Amino acid sequence: MDESSDVEPAVPDGPLLRLSLFGQMHAVGASGRSVLPRSRKARAVLAILALASPKPVLRSKLTGLLWSQRAKEQARGSLRQSVHELQRALGQGTGTFAFLHADRNYLILLENRLWVDVRVTAGATAADPQGLEVFRPTLLEDLEGLDPAFDTWLAEQRLRVTQQALSVAEAVLRSEQETGRRIAAAERLLAIDRMNEPAWQALIRAQLEQGDRAAAQLAFGRYSSALLHVGRAPSPETAALIRGTPRAQRSSAVAMQLNHVNEGIRLCVLRPRSLDGSRQDGSLPGLAEEIAAAVSRFRWVSCVAAVPHQRPNKTPLYDPGTDYLLDSTLQRFGKRTRIILRLLDLHTGGKVVWALHCDREVDDVLTVQSEIAGKTAAQIDPELLLYEGKRRILREPGEATAFDLTLRAIPAIYRLEASGFFAAGELLSAAVAMEPSNVTALSWCVYWHLLLVGQAWARDPVEAMMRASELAERAVTLDSSDARTLTLVGHLRGFLHRRAEEACALHERAISLNPNLSLAWCFSGLANCYLGRHATAIEQIERARHLSPHDPHAFFFDMALLMPHLLQGQFEEALALGRRSIELNPGFTSTYKGYLATLGHLGRDQEAARVLARLLTLEPRFCVRGALERSPIKQQADLDFYAEGLRRGGLPES
Repeated sequence: MDESSDVEPAVPDGPLLRLSLFGQMHAVGASGRSVLPRSRKARAVLAILALASPKPVLRSKLTGLLWSQRAKEQARGSLRQSVHELQRALGQGTGTFAFLHADRNYLILLENRLWVDVRVTAGATAADPQGLEVFRPTLLEDLEGLDPAFDTWLAEQRLRVTQQALSVAEAVLRSEQETGRRIAAAERLLAIDRMNEPAWQALIRAQLEQGDRAAAQLAFGRYSSALLHVGRAPSPETAALIRGTPRAQRSSAVAMQLNHVNEGIRLCVLRPRSLDGSRQDGSLPGLAEEIAAAVSRFRWVSCVAAVPHQRPNKTPLYDPGTDYLLDSTLQRFGKRTRIILRLLDLHTGGKVVWALHCDREVDDVLTVQSEIAGKTAAQIDPELLLYEGKRRILREPGEATAFDLTLRAIPAIYRLEASGFFAAGELLSAAVAMEPSNVTALSWCVYWHLLLVGQAWARDPVEAMMRASELAERAVTLDSSDARTLTLVGHLRGFLHRRAEEACALHERAISLNPNLSLAWCFSGLANCYLGRHATAIEQIERARHLSPHDPHAFFFDMALLMPHLLQGQFEEALALGRRSIELNPGFTSTYKGYLATLGHLGRDQEAARVLARLLTLEPRFCVRGALERSPIKQQADLDFYAEGLRRGGLPES
C-alpha cells in the first residue's frame, strides 16, 4: 500500500475562498482558479450566504428571494439544483475543504478561511479605514433582474453597505488634519459618493492650501462634470472656493451653460521673413502655405489666412480671433539656409510655446518645404494639445463646453498617473454626454479606454472594450475622414480585438489622410509587429519618432519599438529602448513586459528581478498565462519567444 496516500494534503496559506461581490461577482479558490457557478441563480445563492455568513439562511428565505413567482415545490426543487451546482463548483476549487453546509431547513457558508470584499469594507473604522479601498459603488451588478424580490433585497443591501462605508469615510475626513491625508480622505469619500459636496469642498481647499491651483481647478472640473450628468451646477459656495471670492460673482447656472458648438484652435501661419526684417525672402516661397496645409489635417486646429503685407494704418497681420501665431525666419549662409519657427500664444501677449530650427541646403525647394511642414505639423499637434489643456485647467470657472472638458483631460492622459487618469475619464465622459457628436471628444475617450485596459486599470476589461468599440464606431460614423479617429479604431482592433490585418488597413488610410500624425505611424508599426513584419514595424515606428522626437507620448513610441527589436533577437537595442521608456514614464506597465522578456533572454537575473518586482507592483496579477491570453501577437513563434523570455525573467506561470 502506498503510504503517501495517507498523507493529509497541504493546506495553502491565505484564504481558501475569495468572493468579490462589488461590481461583477467573482469567486476564486485557493488554487487561483475561478469557482464561480455558471448559473446566475446559483451565484445569487452564494452571494446571499456570503453576506449572511456565518449565520444560517433559511431555505424558505432563499426560495422567496429567487423564485418568488413559482409554486413552493417547484421553487424548492430549483433551489436544490442550485445548491448542487454550488457544491460542485466549490468542491472543484477548494479540494477537500468544505465551505457549504446544507441541512433540511438551512444553508450556511462556513466562515473558515473565507474572504469577502463586502465584509472587509464592513470592518473598516475611522481608526483603520483601509477596508474602504475595496469598496465599489455597485454591488452584484451582474445579478440584477433575477427576481423582483431579489432586486428589492439587492437595493436594500446596496444602500446598507454604501451608508456604512459613507459613515466611516466621512468620519475619517473630519478627523484628518494633515493636508495630504485630507486629500486622500476626500478622494476616498468621493469614490463612495461622487455627489458629496463637502468632500469636493474639502478636496479643493486642501489642494489650494498646498498651492496647487491647477489640481484644485481640475477637481472643480471633475465636480462640475459629475453634476452635468444629473442636470445640476456647482453651488455658489463651491464655485467661490476656486474663484477666491466670498461668493461666486456670476450665477452658477449661467457658469455651466452648455455650448454645443464644435470648437477649434485658430492658428495663423505667417510667411517667412529674413533676419533683416523684410518679408520678401524668396528661398522658400511656399513654406507658409505648406505648413498651413499640413496643420489643417489635424481637425481640431483651424488655420486662418494672414492679412496681406500692404495693410493700412499698420493693422495686425492676423485676425482678432486668432489664438496662436506661427512665425518663421530665414537666414542664409552660402548654400545653407537656417529656418527658425516659433509658435506664439496671443492670449499671453506672444509667449513662445514651441520652437524649431532646421539647417538645410535648399537644392530642392519643394522637398525641403514639405519636410519642414511635416515636422512642424507633427510637433505642433501634441504640444498645442498639452499646452491648451493646461491653460484651460487654470482658466477661471465659466462656460464649460465639450471641447473645454476634452482639452482639460489630455494632460492627465499624457502623464498616465492613476488618479489624474481616472479624473480625465470623468471629464471625457461628461464631454461625450454633453455633445455626443463631438468627434474630438469621442476619439480621446476611445484612447482613454485603450490605455485603461492596457494599464490593467479596468475593473471589467470586457466592458471597457465594449465601451471603446461603441465610441469608436460612433466616431467613425460621424467622420470617416478623421485620421486620429481611424488610427485609434485601428489600434482598438489590433490590440484589443486581435484583428491586426484590419488594423493595418485602417492605419494606412489614416496615414494617407494625415501623413504627419505620428501616432498613426506608431500604431501601424505595432500592428505590423503583431503580424511578424518586424522590419516594417521598426521603419514605421522610427518614422513616428522622427516626426515628433519630443512627443509627450515618446515613452509609448519607445515601448512600441522595443517589441520588434526583441522579437528579432536585437536585445541590446531593446534594452536601451526599455530603459529610456521607463525613465520617461516609470508607471507605464507595457514597457516592463518587453523589457523583462529581453532581460530573461539575456540571462541578466538581478536586473530582471528588479524589473519583475516593479511590474508586479504595477500589475499584481500579471503572469505568463495572462500574457499569452492577452497578447495580440499573431505569429506562434514570436509568441513562444516572448513567453519564454518572461519565464526566464522570473514571471510566474499563473
